[in-house]
Amino acid sequence: MTYTAMSRILSSLTSWYFSKKALPYWGVLILDSLIVLLAYYVGCYVQLGGFTFATTLPAITAGALVTVLLFILSFRLFRTYSGIIRYSSFVDLYHVVLATIVGSLLTALASWVIPTSLLFIPDWLGISITFFVTTLLMWTERLLVKRLYDSFHFNNATPIAIYGTKAGGISLANGLASASAQKLQLMAFISDTNDMKNATLMGKRVYTNGEGIAQAMARLGVKTLLVSPLKSELFRKNTAMIDEFLTAGIKIMMMPAAEEWDGKTELTHQNLREVDIEDLLPREKIEVDMAAIGAQLRDHVILITGAAGSIGSEMVRQVAIYKPASMILIDQAETPMHDIRLMMARQFPDIHCETIVSSISNAAHMETLFAAHRPHYVFHAAAYKHVPMMEDNPGIAVQNNIYGTRVMADLAVKYGTLKFVMISTDKAVNPTNVMGCSKRICEIYCQSLNKAIVEGRVQGVTQFVTTRFGNVLGSNGSVIPIFKEQIRKGGPITVTHPDIIRFFMLIPEACKLVLEAGTMGKGGEIFVFDMGAPVRIVDLAKRMIKLSGAQDIEIQFTGLRDGEKLYEEVLNDAEQTKPTHHPKIMIASVREYDYEEACRNESALLEASRTFDDMAIVKLMKQIVPEYKSKCSKYEVLD
Repeated sequence: MTYTAMSRILSSLTSWYFSKKALPYWGVLILDSLIVLLAYYVGCYVQLGGFTFATTLPAITAGALVTVLLFILSFRLFRTYSGIIRYSSFVDLYHVVLATIVGSLLTALASWVIPTSLLFIPDWLGISITFFVTTLLMWTERLLVKRLYDSFHFNNATPIAIYGTKAGGISLANGLASASAQKLQLMAFISDTNDMKNATLMGKRVYTNGEGIAQAMARLGVKTLLVSPLKSELFRKNTAMIDEFLTAGIKIMMMPAAEEWDGKTELTHQNLREVDIEDLLPREKIEVDMAAIGAQLRDHVILITGAAGSIGSEMVRQVAIYKPASMILIDQAETPMHDIRLMMARQFPDIHCETIVSSISNAAHMETLFAAHRPHYVFHAAAYKHVPMMEDNPGIAVQNNIYGTRVMADLAVKYGTLKFVMISTDKAVNPTNVMGCSKRICEIYCQSLNKAIVEGRVQGVTQFVTTRFGNVLGSNGSVIPIFKEQIRKGGPITVTHPDIIRFFMLIPEACKLVLEAGTMGKGGEIFVFDMGAPVRIVDLAKRMIKLSGAQDIEIQFTGLRDGEKLYEEVLNDAEQTKPTHHPKIMIASVREYDYEEACRNESALLEASRTFDDMAIVKLMKQIVPEYKSKCSKYEVLD
């Protein structure tokens, strides 16, 4: 038989075996028993010599059968045959040693008990040889099968590297040995410390992170980088490393941005997923005492406006976890509200929940809801938020954003709401557009109403708290979903200006800070969130193109839109901040307005909005908020 033919037969047998789920346990037991039989003959041969071995072969064979039975009892005790050989581990090899030790001791005991006239059992020398040969061959059997399996199965596997050499990286590497990781082959580890340079970990070389690391991985054939959860935060900050791997065409997998590893549970590659752009934006980890927040919300009636929006819907999910007495959810978008209703019924069936399709500017309907439910907490997330749309519709911005907020605030006071949390925006600082100015006027009204309550000029117990933050990742109509759709269509990606920057925050993180600020507030504060480092939108677009794997998508600069500015601020130039106990939340010291003046301004604005005279409406808004200076807008003439 030729070498080629033998190779084909071996390949066919290997393919047949590894295509099966596993060799049956009785098959493993037969192989191990044959090994014991062979080892026994070897031990007897060494002890007796060739001539005596041949003349006493029948008695030796009888002794061999007894020995095999004794070893089978030991195999049964340690279940050496129940594992899948191709996934053998150190624990399996350890059990083999224990089983062969016990089997050898039982054989020695049998040599003292059974008369030598019936069968031959060797002395300590022969039994010792039997033990060593059996252990060695059973180990070899398992390691050889594992090696063959790895060679066979890794032919079609994806070569991967792991970033991280501590607990997270080791846990990932161990997970690759499982049956569920059959398509991944570990090639290398990457460490940030020089003390691991050229070290070997789990049989793989450890490479020191630095410039050119992606090219080094590419030369190894690495196609995917697994990022240890313990390295996620550092990895997001290392934009050079991210860009290097994306440029090299190496996919990145890491734990989703909103999830964390507790460091204890078993970790596998299935806990990771291929990164989206949201996972790669640098940000600091946000710690929030959700237990303390939950204690305040539990068993209370919670009303959330804008409950079907990006922020509102996440607020619904986070509040529902703490089992409020009931939840009143309001939004004028019917289909998204239907989705919220289904979500609540599916995930929180024990919570009484009212899903109301209505506008916050419908004062009569809102009063009916407040009278019926008397909410203890109001989280006011409802607002028209798209800058270009509100530039074209300032009357609607006034009626919905400004008047709608006044309706909700006044009803909260009338019906004894304990706390009213208004969600504002960084666009309210030095506003350059109608939307930002409308939210600043909302801030003014809520703050002045709170002051009037404290001074006794308005009867009520409601504490008004405002929160300001920037863009949230993946919100409806935000830049990331738009870019994804443009990439899907083959481009181009449209960016308004090469230097435009924005602050970004994850929706769940933003909502946690809203809850934290809302519950810590005593009334009258405007809480400002630390949004971290700003992101250039053009860099965001370039990274999304690399993530998509596309090569020929163009970036086009379209010019700033109406009311848009190059960068968003979180505080007015004249404002100062005071720290809170939370490092990510500060209190803005802003200019305060008299409540009666705020009421007059609101009434005048509402009356002007009904004329739908854009210039007259915006002129009045600029009088109320002198720092409102229009940019790239027809309203610049009013400045």
